[in-house]
Amino acid sequence: MPAHVWILTIIGLLAIVAFDLIVIARRNHTVTIKDATRWVLFYVGLAGLFAVLLFVFKPGDASGSEFVAGYITEYSLSVDNLFVFVIIMARFAVPSLAQDKVLYIGIVVSMLLRAVFILAGAAAIAAASWVFYIFGAFLVYTAVRLALEGENDETDFQENVVIRGMRRILPLQHDYDGAKLVTRNAAGKRMLTPLVIVISAIGMANVIFALDSIPAIFGLTQDAYVVLTANAFALMGLRQLYFLIGGLLERVIYLNVGLSVILAFIGVKLIIEALHGSHIDDIGAIHLPHIGIATSLGFIAGTLLVTTIASLVKTGYDRRRVEAEVD
Repeated sequence: MPAHVWILTIIGLLAIVAFDLIVIARRNHTVTIKDATRWVLFYVGLAGLFAVLLFVFKPGDASGSEFVAGYITEYSLSVDNLFVFVIIMARFAVPSLAQDKVLYIGIVVSMLLRAVFILAGAAAIAAASWVFYIFGAFLVYTAVRLALEGENDETDFQENVVIRGMRRILPLQHDYDGAKLVTRNAAGKRMLTPLVIVISAIGMANVIFALDSIPAIFGLTQDAYVVLTANAFALMGLRQLYFLIGGLLERVIYLNVGLSVILAFIGVKLIIEALHGSHIDDIGAIHLPHIGIATSLGFIAGTLLVTTIASLVKTGYDRRRVEAEVD
C-alpha cells in the first residue's frame, strides 16, 4: 500500500478510537442490550464499508476478499476471548459502570501491541518463506490443543507473574472508586484502584490470544495492511459484543471445536503454501492443491454456521430434557 493510504487509514482508526472514548466519557449508565446491539451493528457496518472500499479501489487484486476472510476469522477467534473477559470481570468483581471503560482501555492497549506483532510477522515472512512452516505447524498444534481442552472455564485465566508483580509494586487500594483509575485514600494519599490490574489482565489476555490469531490471518493473506486493518476492526467491535452476547456464550458449546477446525484448516493451508514455495507440488501420488481465498472464506463461514447451529440444537435439547425431568 502507498504511504498516504497507510497514513489516512491510521488517522481514520485513531479518529474512531477517539470518538469511542468520547461516547464512553459521556455515558453515565451501564451498557444495555440496546446500546450494545446498536454499536455492534455500527462497527460491523464500518468493517463492511471498508471492505467495499477495498473492492472498489483495488478491483484487480484479492485485498477485499482477503480482508473479509481475515475479519471474519479474527472476529470469530476474538469471541473466544470473551469467555476470559467474563471470567476476569467476575474474578475481580468489576463494577458494572466501570466495565465499558476497562474493556476500552484494555483493548486499545492490545491493539497497539498487536500492531508490533503484525509488523514483526510480516517482516519475518518477507525475510524467509520457511516461517510459513512454523506458523502452519503452530496453528495445527493449537487446533489440537483447543479441541482437547473442551469448554472454557475459570482455569482459562490465571494471574501471571506480571499481574502478581504489579500487585506488589503499585500503590493499590483494595476497593473500587466507581470507574476511577486513581483515587485518594483516607489519609489523602493518591492510590491506584484495582481497575489498573483488570485493564492489564485484559490487555495481556488479548495479546496472548494474538499468538494464535495473527499466524491464522497470515495464512489467509501476507498483506500487512489487510492483516492490520482486519485486526483493528475486529478488536474495535469486540467490546460491545461482550455486552451483547456475554450471557449467550454458554450456549455456543461447540465454539472451541469450530475454532480448532478453522485453525487446523489454515495451518494446513500455510504448510501447503510453504511446500509450493519450495517447488513441491506433489507428495507421492497426492497432488497439493492451491487453496484460494474464496475457498478459505467459504470454509470458515460454513464451519462457524455449522458450529453455531449444532451448539444451539444441543443446548435446546438439553434444556428440554431437564425441563421434562423436572415435570
